Amino acid sequence: MNEEHGTPHPDPIPGHLPVRMRGPADMAELLPYLLGFFPDDSIVAVGLQGADLRQGGVIRLDIPEAPADWPRAAAETAALLVRLSERRDHRPEQVLLYLCRDPEEGDTRPVLGTLGPLAEALRTAFEAKGVGVKESLCVSGGRWWSFLCRRAGCCEPSGNPVHQDRGPGPVVAAATFAGLAPRGSRKAIVAGLAPMGEPGAGPQRLAIEQALRQSADGGEAARERAGQLLDAVMAEFLAGAQELDERRTALLLVGLQDKLLRDRAAEYAEPAELGAAQRLWRFLARRCVIPFDGYAAAPLTLLAWTSWLADDLATARVVLGLVLRLDPDYLLAQLLHESLNGGLAPELLLEGVRAERARRAAAAPSPSTGAASGAGERRPRPGRRSLPTPLPGPEAPHDDEEAAPTGPDQGRGPGPAPGRSARAGRPEPVGRRLPGRARAAVRRRRRAAEVPPGPGGGLRVWDGAGHRCRARGTAARS
Repeated sequence: MNEEHGTPHPDPIPGHLPVRMRGPADMAELLPYLLGFFPDDSIVAVGLQGADLRQGGVIRLDIPEAPADWPRAAAETAALLVRLSERRDHRPEQVLLYLCRDPEEGDTRPVLGTLGPLAEALRTAFEAKGVGVKESLCVSGGRWWSFLCRRAGCCEPSGNPVHQDRGPGPVVAAATFAGLAPRGSRKAIVAGLAPMGEPGAGPQRLAIEQALRQSADGGEAARERAGQLLDAVMAEFLAGAQELDERRTALLLVGLQDKLLRDRAAEYAEPAELGAAQRLWRFLARRCVIPFDGYAAAPLTLLAWTSWLADDLATARVVLGLVLRLDPDYLLAQLLHESLNGGLAPELLLEGVRAERARRAAAAPSPSTGAASGAGERRPRPGRRSLPTPLPGPEAPHDDEEAAPTGPDQGRGPGPAPGRSARAGRPEPVGRRLPGRARAAVRRRRRAAEVPPGPGGGLRVWDGAGHRCRARGTAARS
């Protein structure tokens, strides 16, 4: 069960759409516009608030692979949406539910029956919280079904197409007019960042091993060389470069494990630099080949940062979720995720980054000075991850209801971080370990909904109770 914590503040993705959903057909078509991407293998819950059932909170969580975990997942989904909505203003009156899972390759059977028990568990969990289920859909393979449809002959067993031949409906037209556009599926975004395979992985692996041997002495000189290399490579990408040779790629990947150099890399954040920076961070992330897949946390977090600055919030959220599955304790990813989900404008963090860049330029130190957040610290031993210091900016609060680590090294024991290759795991300093259940709760909270409760804008749902599979009339303007 994955949860990524979202604080109850207005979110920039759900727009103020001046339309009313006419029924589940509109509901299915609008889903990727609510999130900014299509949510594969996901539970999505949309809170409905007030007497007119306006959109409130929107959360996304992974569907657990084991059906035995579904009752717990349902209970946690209901509790999370209600808790975050109450912190924002008040609990939801009703909820819209989506279960999204495409069939396995070659399997033509709809997944409706498979996910039925999870849909029922979600209905029970929300009703136990006093929240009625307005509609519950299965979205799979470009078609949708309603778990609430009980009328004989109402719905085709093969489901209803999400996209109609007649073109987009009014809710999608309004979303597009408001500037909302999905960026593909979550699965596709993640797949585009996966480590490269053979034959290219072999030479890159050897280059990383060589870079680790070269940096074994560490020290200021090694950090200065890495900073100079970063500046030179970024200049090449600003001039249009698309790739690097294996040796320099390896040196950068090893160097970025030092949070001082990583924070310096985050300074490439001006509008004219974002495109080149994103190309470089994507390139480096894909070169984190096994067993060095854990090295991807740094370039992926930088990619999320620059995506946020470029107003690509969907990519930023998906990539931060990927980082926190790779390493739940990566502090810079935590800060960015909680800041983004908390409705904080990136300019507030950017001010601190710009100030640090200007300070370094004025003082004209060696690149080893790095970001102020890590000044005075020693470079980590090769093969060991340095836990990051957040970029300058407001401190992201922890959830008061669940125990959280009080320091960067607390809450982790020795061994590889979850989600990375065992061979890529590097020993961590042993701090105070939280009890197992508390540690699990912290990680679930950090790997949470990619979209926090929204402002409850102009989007409303159809009037009346009951199922409306066949409702395709003209959308009512709010």
